[in-house]
Parts: sequence; C-alpha cells; structure tokens
Amino acid sequence: MIRETYVNALAVAVLLAVPAWAVIADEPFTITLMTRAAIFAVAAIGLNIALGIGGLVSFGHAVFFGLGGYAMGILAHHAQTYTALAEWPILIEGTKSMPVIWLLAVVLSALAALVIGILSLRTSGVYFIMITLAFGQMFFFFAISWAEYGGEDGLSIYVRNGFPGLNTLVPIHFYGLCLTVLFLVLVFAWRLVNSPFGLALNAARQAPIRVETVGLDPVRIKLVAFVISGAITGLAGAMFADLNRFVSPTMFSWQTSGEIMIFIILGGVGRLFGPVVGALVFVALEHWLGGLSDYWHIYLGLLLLLTVLFGRGGLIGMVSGRRAVHD
Repeated sequence: MIRETYVNALAVAVLLAVPAWAVIADEPFTITLMTRAAIFAVAAIGLNIALGIGGLVSFGHAVFFGLGGYAMGILAHHAQTYTALAEWPILIEGTKSMPVIWLLAVVLSALAALVIGILSLRTSGVYFIMITLAFGQMFFFFAISWAEYGGEDGLSIYVRNGFPGLNTLVPIHFYGLCLTVLFLVLVFAWRLVNSPFGLALNAARQAPIRVETVGLDPVRIKLVAFVISGAITGLAGAMFADLNRFVSPTMFSWQTSGEIMIFIILGGVGRLFGPVVGALVFVALEHWLGGLSDYWHIYLGLLLLLTVLFGRGGLIGMVSGRRAVHD
C-alpha cells in the first residue's frame, strides 16, 4: 500500500514538474504533450469506473469521446461562422464558452450512455463487448456521412474556445485547466469508489445474485455506473477536441476505444491512478518511440503483453507488488 502511494505521488509530481520545467525551458510542445496525457487520463478514469469497478468491458466508449468532441466542434463551428445551430422551435446559437460546451458534452454523452446501456446491459460477457463495439461503429460511419460537418475530412476550429479568467491559447493556461479537471475527476472517482454506491457496484460485479437477495438491482446499478462513465469520457472528448481544435470521425473509431482501454490496462485496472499512469506512459512512448520508427506500436504491444502476463495489477501493481483492491 505504501509503495503504491509513492507511485501515485510520483505521477502527480510528473504532472506538476514536467510542465513547470517546460515553461522555464520554453518548450510549449512538451506542455501540449502533458495536456494530451491529462485529457487521456480523464477519458480512462471514466472507462475505469465501468470496467475496473463494474466489470463492464466496453469497446464502445469512443462513442462518448466522439460525442463530446463533436459537441465542441459543432457549437464552435456555428459560433465562428455566425450561423444558428437551430431556429425552430427555439433559436439555438453556437458558442465558444468552454463551460457551456462541457456541460452540453456531459449531458449528451450521459443520455447516449443511458440508451446504449439499457440495450447493452441486457447481455453480458462477449455479447456486451460486441454490442458496445457495434454502437461505436454506427456512430463512426454516421460521422463519416455527415457532410454538413466535414464528413470524413473532419471539422476544423480556428480559435480555441474560451474559459473565464484564462487565455486558453497559452499552453500552460490550458494545461492548468485540464489538470484541474483531472484532479477533480480523480477526487470524484475516489469518493465514488468508497461510497455505498461504489461498494454496491463492486458487489454487483462479483456476486450479482447476492446483491439481488438484499433488494438491490445489479443491472440498474451497472447502468448508473455506465452513464457516469460515459459522461466523464464525453467531457474528455470535448477537452481533446479543444486541444487539437479539430474533430473527426476517428474519435468514434474502435481504435480510440482500444487506446482508452490500453491506458487502464497499462496503469492498472481498478486502480485510482491506473489511468493516469497508463496515459502518461502511452503519450511518452508515442512521442519518443514514434520519433524512432513508424512501427512504434510494436513496442507498445510488447509492453502491454508483458504487463498482462507478469503484472495483472498493471505497472502500478508490478511496482507496488499488490493487486488492485477490486481484483
């Protein structure tokens, strides 16, 4: 337990120290990389609630990531082109306000997760995986055919959206905002895991029949967790779209769902800081090894294979020598 706390503290130190060094050394690209890692970590924390605690292996979380991204892209597009999003029955205009966009992204992703969860949770195991994957592909091909918003080419946003009191075009300002969101989501996830709902969700994963005998509905508990999970991942999608100032159908692709899951597996399934460590390692490998070879995914695959075979608790488990509490 103590060694795992040290690993978590080291992850926080990296999140704070590396950008501080980048500001001093005038390395804005490093700040952008850290921002990317922080946003990926938020997305993975969302999936970790469903996967790590609820045991829901979703291969369709790119749906929520993409919905968050397109919520940002569509609203910002109408704001920068001075056109209305909808005029009937009420006038809906675009906006470049991050808080408004984030709220819409969270609500839209939560509603999508509710519908997808109601249908998907009728099944379990490999069938659940395939249904969530099918929903992801449905949204992917819909985005490709949505010519009004770029279709296969995607949609570019010329200026990053604004947040009160900050100049989001300054890399360290935007990173600080994303890091604050990450810490808030971590606190929320920690409180959720240790709450009565979190204990019920863990029980629903391990012994659903026993949960039913005490008067609780395990399917309903998992559905609530799935909705929360989708909402957080949708928030990350909106942040990611703002980072790149670009959205495209690839945000809905199964590769995106796989990457989010890789962050969790690398860091440690069911661990609070597992998604953070996994995202940091992934972005570091993508940057360093990507500069050496176009086939850097081979090395990532080897690391993932070694982690699965010899460290069921992920990299945190390998260092601390402990499996996750929810293993």
